[in-house]
Amino acid sequence: MGATEGATSPTLLPLTGHEDALRSALENADLPTDDLDDAGRTFFRIARGVDTVGYGGYELHGDNALLRSVVITPDNRHRGLGRRATDLLLRRAYADGARTGYLLTTNAAPFFETLGFRPIDRATAPTAILQTRQAASLCPASAVLLAKPLQG
Repeated sequence: MGATEGATSPTLLPLTGHEDALRSALENADLPTDDLDDAGRTFFRIARGVDTVGYGGYELHGDNALLRSVVITPDNRHRGLGRRATDLLLRRAYADGARTGYLLTTNAAPFFETLGFRPIDRATAPTAILQTRQAASLCPASAVLLAKPLQG
């Protein structure tokens, strides 16, 4: 049995935006990397047993969290890990004070909608979310903004 088999629950292991493996995983998934080193971002290696199965993070803005760059490694996709990793990230953000989660995506809206996110008009989003580098410049204007109330 491989190290990943038998270890059913992924865990979040903190890391900095300076990590080469994080940057490489995001670049390979065509996700933004220009602001990884900016203050206010919290990133994690998503592990299952000793294996890295992905990366993700968030930015806190008062009681709002902008979910950042959830990516599951190619060998670990289609196993439910994206769903579990997103749930872990949102729970952590909630523990850090967030009550609403937001994200921007150009191609993953259907996936996040299955997790309870709903598309919203950018005009209704909090100013702090709209002023993030991701919303203001890194994601194209065509990116869909989604929101979800968070619970503990």
